[in-house]
Amino acid sequence: MSDLMTKYDSGEFFDELVDSKGNYRVSSDRLIRYLEDLSTDELEKRKQAAEATIEDMGISFTVYTDEGNIDRAWPFDIIPRTIDADDWAIAEKGLKQRLTALNRFIDDLYHDQNCIKDGIIPAHIIEESKNFRPECVGVSPPFGVWAHICGTDLVRAGDGEFYVLEDNLRVPSGVSYMLENRAITKRVLPELFENDDILPIDAYTAELFKTLKALSPRKVKQPEIVVLTPGIYNSAYFEHAFLAQQMGAELVEGNDLFVDDNDCVYMKTIHGPERVDVIYRRIDDEFIDPEVFNKDSMLGVPGLMRAWKAGNVALANAPGAGVADDKVVYAYVPELIRYYLNEEPILPNVETFLCEDEEQREYVLANLDKLVVKPANESGGYGMLVGPHSTKKDQELFAKLIQENPRNYIAQPTLKLSTAPTLVGRGKLEPRHLDLRPFILQSKKTYVTTGGLTRVAMKKGSLVVNSSQGGGSKDTWIVRTKGAK
Repeated sequence: MSDLMTKYDSGEFFDELVDSKGNYRVSSDRLIRYLEDLSTDELEKRKQAAEATIEDMGISFTVYTDEGNIDRAWPFDIIPRTIDADDWAIAEKGLKQRLTALNRFIDDLYHDQNCIKDGIIPAHIIEESKNFRPECVGVSPPFGVWAHICGTDLVRAGDGEFYVLEDNLRVPSGVSYMLENRAITKRVLPELFENDDILPIDAYTAELFKTLKALSPRKVKQPEIVVLTPGIYNSAYFEHAFLAQQMGAELVEGNDLFVDDNDCVYMKTIHGPERVDVIYRRIDDEFIDPEVFNKDSMLGVPGLMRAWKAGNVALANAPGAGVADDKVVYAYVPELIRYYLNEEPILPNVETFLCEDEEQREYVLANLDKLVVKPANESGGYGMLVGPHSTKKDQELFAKLIQENPRNYIAQPTLKLSTAPTLVGRGKLEPRHLDLRPFILQSKKTYVTTGGLTRVAMKKGSLVVNSSQGGGSKDTWIVRTKGAK
């Protein structure tokens, strides 16, 4: 038996496995008692088994550096994060509500723009958005849905409630790692899966397939679905290949497809051209069609936009969906939910300051040492200022950037992100900050993953969870407790 938890101190933050008095939360009780029954040597063996599994399964991600692309093994912590199923049921409803409103918003923007006419969001926010695509105006995708796959980042703050940190509606990634985290954990902690308290997550790829199949313009029994990847050098290539394999779909690159004179998309095969119905594209808008966007793109398919506009192929996510990915638009989402659905938001936003507003900008500039400043359209943790961890030089740079282009920046309070015990040495647990990226699918129906991808800031005190910035990951358990319905 180990003394795993005896020296564990969650400090001032809301800890997801242990409460402020050191008691185990109901959802984590069985897990922690099980871990405490393992000797330090046995725990170390389980950790090494996880590392060997990651290597054997080839689970990796790519980091872009000045020296070139580097493939790294997926960073993984074997201590799962647990969430009570009752708490998750509320979050799930909130995520469905949010994506429904966002899709109504996107569809409105490319048609009547009533949200602008009615003063819900200022016109210039959309006019100056780098992800609003005039080429998409007037297009009506099936079910009015533009963002079919969404990764919404949730955090828990000091009160233990879930807050939405941002919405990822362009080409959200990470779901394969959510699934692989579970596969690894089942190998190294198999005894804990002997009953049905831990809700399963393995329905995702079947649900993704159903979501995509519902989009097919041809009502055939087996529509041709393909995953369009930029290629092996993309940081998320592992995921592209994984999802294609799991769905039984073809993994293709741009030069594997062509558009014929009838504006239909075909895949080149050894048996001749084969009609493609649905493309799950993992390429950004500006590279998908050199006829319309970046003329020099070698990644996309000439004529793809023509085929999509003609209704001969479905694209998921649809071009132009990224307009709702903008972190400035994020600030308006609660009001958009009220406007389109006539409902109160179930999941709150984090308090957000818009730097384009003079009064809010002055507050941000005066408090750069306390706030997190984010550019409107960056991702992966890049281009941010984390005030409490920044230097005077960093703050001066961001003050200049904000003043030069205030529309491009928002600021938020530095949240007291929740923590969870993380194995940081031989038999040693320390709290580390984390977030959660559940994945929401929408076409004919809406589906939310059971939990999501938990990302962990592996560096002590760090709030940056992205793997490209030194973060790691955990399995996420939605646990049906005795009190759960």
